[in-house]
Amino acid sequence: MPKSFVLDTNVLLHNAECIHSFADNTVILPMAVIEELDKFKGHSDELGRNARRVIRDLDSLRSKGNLRDGVPMSNKGTLKILSCSSAGDDLGLEDEVVDNHILRLAYSLFKQGESVIFVSKDINARIKADALGLQAEDFERQKINFDELYSGHSELEISPEDMDVFLETRTYRNGDSGPHPNAFVTLRDKSNPDRTALARVAEPGVFEALPSKHERIWSIRAKNREQRMALELLMDPRVQIVTLVGQAGTGKTLLALAAGLQETVQNHRYDRILVSRPIIPMGKDIGYLPGDKGEKISHWMEPIFDNLSYLVRDGADDASKKKKARTSAQERVDKLIRDNIIVLEALTYIRGRSIPGQYVIVDEAQNLTPHEVKTIVSRAGEGSKMVLTGDPYQIDNPYLDPSSNGLTYTAERMKGQPLHGHVTLKKSERSALAAIAAELL
Repeated sequence: MPKSFVLDTNVLLHNAECIHSFADNTVILPMAVIEELDKFKGHSDELGRNARRVIRDLDSLRSKGNLRDGVPMSNKGTLKILSCSSAGDDLGLEDEVVDNHILRLAYSLFKQGESVIFVSKDINARIKADALGLQAEDFERQKINFDELYSGHSELEISPEDMDVFLETRTYRNGDSGPHPNAFVTLRDKSNPDRTALARVAEPGVFEALPSKHERIWSIRAKNREQRMALELLMDPRVQIVTLVGQAGTGKTLLALAAGLQETVQNHRYDRILVSRPIIPMGKDIGYLPGDKGEKISHWMEPIFDNLSYLVRDGADDASKKKKARTSAQERVDKLIRDNIIVLEALTYIRGRSIPGQYVIVDEAQNLTPHEVKTIVSRAGEGSKMVLTGDPYQIDNPYLDPSSNGLTYTAERMKGQPLHGHVTLKKSERSALAAIAAELL
């Protein structure tokens, strides 16, 4: 039986192509949704762009018939725009709330015998729909199963003889297609489980030992197995996009910046490091910030400055030397920025650009939608490398979750590509306090 999908405004703002995602069924847009799109169409952000795309799409569909009666779409579905005033039943919902107008229409169609499904990114709206007896769903396209997210690492038991061969030749062949390209495998001796070796997939069925040259880069050394794997991917120019997922303190941003400095300043493989992060406050927004674009961005880039200062600092023992070391580190960071070696940019200004020959780090990528990540990654020009880092457990975007954000979506969708590598970092190395906070809080 064909279904009628009533879409909330936030679904259209999340994915401008969502009306084409319900093949062979009817998509219903309440008039209140069109009015809300009108409010967003003038915005210069991603919501405004999506609103304008949807409006243009709806305008093109008008040529195929009357939107109230329904117009056919290319996926054999039908699109309708219905007035909320025809909903009829008084359900005790306040008139001032736009979501309630949408729910009234969905309920009216349900009472008329239609198989109605209310689709919204808003949890409260879905709760209210369920309370009315309506079937309510999140928009599932571009969602992955976060509990089964590709980790980039697995284990494989091999015979003692094969382990001897691997340790001698630094290569192991098992004849199977094996894990995805650039995945890492812990080889474990069947007769001695404590005897292990870390390898990387070089080609299907072939595992190679990690080179020692990447054990220490810039001024840091990997503190655990996952960090070692991350450094291997970050330092490999053949891997053009790297996704690093992990909780606070696992070293995602620090490793990415260290590799970027090594490859740009020491190895001269890239022209500069471009660092960006979404401008989303964790709590209540503090309002407008003074200064030019650079001064405004600097407030959002403090975590980047913290990591850079740590990487370029000089070691010091006593308090007076430590103070001088901090001052010297800040001066070095300022010089890297003045010399255009490190460029800090807000994602707002990245659309439309072409970025060749640069080491691009997108921090806090868990706050981006899949479409926003696509927009950023598609900016990469010849010779550029993209590194996406983030913690899916710390999402400040109200319409994203661990399964629908751009970071985890990219990691899962890219996992079979030879130019992609992924690592899930598990152990916090920032401090003992940070580690226990990440685990218990």
